[in-house]
Amino acid sequence: MRSLPKITPTSARAHLAGTPTAPGYRTGGVTDVDALLQELPLRGQLIVRRPRCGRGVAGGRRRGLGLRPSEEEAEPVIDIDSDADADGVVVICEKAPVDKNKQHVAYPLHWPKLVKAPLPWLQKTAAEMANKNKPILMADDKVDEKYNAFKQFDILDDHSDHYYSKPALRHVAVVEKPSILWASAIQQEWKILEKDLPDTIFARAYEERIDLLRAVIMGPAGTPYHDGLFFFDILFPAQYTITPPLVNYRSGGLHLNPNLYVCRKVCLSLLNTWSGSEDEMWDPDNSTMLQVLVSIQALVLNAKPYFNEPGYAGTTNTPHGEKQSLSYNEDTFLLSCRTMLYSLRNPPKNFEDFVAGHFRKHRRNVLVACKTYLDGAQVGCLVGNGIQDVDEGDKSCSLKFKASLKRLFEELLMEFTVKGNADCDKFLAEKKKSGAASSSRAIADTTL
Repeated sequence: MRSLPKITPTSARAHLAGTPTAPGYRTGGVTDVDALLQELPLRGQLIVRRPRCGRGVAGGRRRGLGLRPSEEEAEPVIDIDSDADADGVVVICEKAPVDKNKQHVAYPLHWPKLVKAPLPWLQKTAAEMANKNKPILMADDKVDEKYNAFKQFDILDDHSDHYYSKPALRHVAVVEKPSILWASAIQQEWKILEKDLPDTIFARAYEERIDLLRAVIMGPAGTPYHDGLFFFDILFPAQYTITPPLVNYRSGGLHLNPNLYVCRKVCLSLLNTWSGSEDEMWDPDNSTMLQVLVSIQALVLNAKPYFNEPGYAGTTNTPHGEKQSLSYNEDTFLLSCRTMLYSLRNPPKNFEDFVAGHFRKHRRNVLVACKTYLDGAQVGCLVGNGIQDVDEGDKSCSLKFKASLKRLFEELLMEFTVKGNADCDKFLAEKKKSGAASSSRAIADTTL
């Protein structure tokens, strides 16, 4: 079994405080959405491929990593277009008959009222309602204002697009009579998250479904996941904390990490989705939701995810292994770019402002990285503000990668521009100039 570094209290605190580490991180009322679901037009169904074997990573206090192959059945995903929706709701769910969609999205139960939740702040203007079929560009300062006001942790009402909103569809047990002990344990998790979440992780809980949580993790700098957003839907089961939370990755049908399956499963020893050693598993007395989130960011979304595959761990620091790792990082960055587009076009409910603001803030880094990689620099070599962290002779991106990235760069550029990101003008001008030069060369060739 592969021996990998553990997250110790010291390294965890360093990560939470934003302290850089070595490359690779060694160190809710009842809501009825029936009418909405029937009105929204379907853009099409994405049939997800069966994932390859994956592996698990442990996290948490004094935990290492445990790995083993595992398989999950793929699930169909339906992407529902929000263009014609007055509420801006985007729903990602399994294909289901209409009668299944006619279930309540919350329990008619006497859930403990722990914290009063603020009303959702995202409301469309009258102009947007009148022109809902036309793209409306939001002023950059308005985007910044909403992004800066977005809290690290908050408690909301509407959980209608959460993966576990309808437990029966996910084959998970319903908590019919919540105990005080169970509710207190979840309340304690809320307090920890509100107090200790790092700047690059955000979470939302739900007042009338305290068993649900949603979190978004920013991809760390110096990795092929840099500047990306990765969303997770979480369920606290009836036996929590005896059993760990259920964590579901919002994959969009993309397999960009050995631990994050296309079928949305998250493979972690800390979640007991891999049978690691005793000190790598969920500990009812000590493990927390915060540890799970930090472990995913630090140990899953790392600089060299290729070596997370159990069969490849032994090739670390070998010429063959490092070459394969570079190639894997290229593919991973392409998938990360596609995940950016997926998030921009399908932001999870209550995270619309955050997604818009994040990519307004980080769009230049994303575009500069794409240009730098197109020039041949290694994927993941950029850290903060486009500063290159690689030897001049270490340019190694493949021609196939560059061809794919060029198309994705143009898609991202157009998406950022449509969203009202004005400082894309420089990149648009370069694209126009490049296109004109290509046309001139084509004309010259035909006159020879």
